[in-house]
Amino acid sequence: MQTSDIVFMIFSTALVMLMTPGLALFYGGMVTKNNILNTKMHSYVAIILISLQWILFGYSLAFGTDHGGLIGGLNWVGLNGVGFEPNADYSATIPHQLFMLFQLMFAIITPALISGAFAERMKFKVFVIFMLLWATFVYDPLAHWVWGVGGWIRTLGALDFAGGNVVHISSGVSGLVGALMLGKRIKKEEAGPHHIPLTVLGAGLLWFGWFGFNAGSALGVNGEAGKVAVNAFLTTNTSAAAAALGWIISEGLYAKRVTVMGAVSGAVAGLVSITPGAGYVTPMASIIIGLIGGVICYFAVAVLKEKLGYDDALDAFGCHGIGGTWGAIATGIFATKSINSAGADGVLAGGNWALLGSQIISVVATYAFAAAGTFVILKGISFFTSIRVEEEEEKMGLDLAVHGEKAYGKTFREQTL
Repeated sequence: MQTSDIVFMIFSTALVMLMTPGLALFYGGMVTKNNILNTKMHSYVAIILISLQWILFGYSLAFGTDHGGLIGGLNWVGLNGVGFEPNADYSATIPHQLFMLFQLMFAIITPALISGAFAERMKFKVFVIFMLLWATFVYDPLAHWVWGVGGWIRTLGALDFAGGNVVHISSGVSGLVGALMLGKRIKKEEAGPHHIPLTVLGAGLLWFGWFGFNAGSALGVNGEAGKVAVNAFLTTNTSAAAAALGWIISEGLYAKRVTVMGAVSGAVAGLVSITPGAGYVTPMASIIIGLIGGVICYFAVAVLKEKLGYDDALDAFGCHGIGGTWGAIATGIFATKSINSAGADGVLAGGNWALLGSQIISVVATYAFAAAGTFVILKGISFFTSIRVEEEEEKMGLDLAVHGEKAYGKTFREQTL
C-alpha cells in the first residue's frame, strides 16, 4: 500500500460525499419555496439509506464475484472479506474498504440526481421505496457491467472513467421515465426557482466536489495514476468552464439574455460531459467536449423539453442524461493512450472506430436498462399505492403537507398556538 494514495483517496471520498449536500442546495433553490425541504430531503435520505444498503449487500452486487457478466455475487455481503488489505482487482495500493467507501459516494448521489426530474410531486414514502429498489436492481448491476471485473461492458472495452453511464445517463434516463409516469406538475402562480443564490452555492460545491469524483477515479497519485489524476482534475475544470461559456453563448443568442442560472447549469453540464473521459482525453479535447456539452444541454433544456412537453422539473435528463450521452460518445472520439495506458485510442488518436462503437453500445444498453428498470419498479409500486401526492398536498407544498415544516416562516401549527 501507498500512504500517499490512501490520503488522496480519503480526501477524494470526502469531496464526493460533499457533492450530495451540494446537490441538495442546487436542487433546493430551483423549486418553489414550499417544496425546498422535501427536495433537499431526497438527497439526505439517499445518504442515509444507501450508506446502509451498500454495506449490507449493494457493494457485493456491484463489485463481487462476477456471474455471467451481469451481476456480482454475494461473497462480500456485510463487507465479509472487505477489510484493510488491498484488493488486487480494484485497489492495489489502498485498503479495500477505502475503495468500497469511494464507490459508496457514487452510489449515494445517483438516486439523489434522479429526484430532480420528478420534484414537487412524488410521495416521499414512494421515493424511499423506489430509491432502495432502484439502487439494488438498476444501479448495482449497471455498476458491475461497467466497472466490475467480468462485467460485460467492461469486457466489451467501453470506457467510463468516473460514471458517465453508471451515474449520469442512468439517473437522467430514469428521471425522465419517472417524470413521464408522474405527469406534469400543477401550475402555480409562484413557480421556481425561488432562491437562485442557493442554487449557485450548490453548483459551487458540486464543482468543487467533482474534482474528487473525477480525479479520485485514478485511485492514486503514484506513478501513472498520479499523471491520470492530475489530467482528470485539469480536464474537469476546463470542461466545466467551456460548457458554461457554451451555455451562456447559446442562451444569449437564443433567449437574448444571459442568466446566472444558465451559467451554473452550463458548468454542471460540462462536469457531466467530461466525466466518462476525464482520465482518457487531453485538456484541449476537454475544451471541445465541454463547449459542445454546454450547447446541446442548453437546447435540450430550453427547446427539446418544451417541444416534447415533458416535465423534467430540475432538468435531470437535460443535463445528466444528455450530457452523459455526449460525454460517452466523445470519449470514443477523443480518448488517447498517451494520457492513460489503461484506456484506448479513440477515433482521432488512432482511427479506432471500434472504441466508438463500444461506447455507443454501452449508451444504448444503459438507456434501455435504466428506462425499463425504472418503469417496472414504479409500476410495481403503483399496484400498492399511488405514486403521486394528492392535488391538495401538491398545491399546499410538500414541506408542510408531508413533513409538517416550513423553510421560511412559521408552520400552521405554530401560528395557531
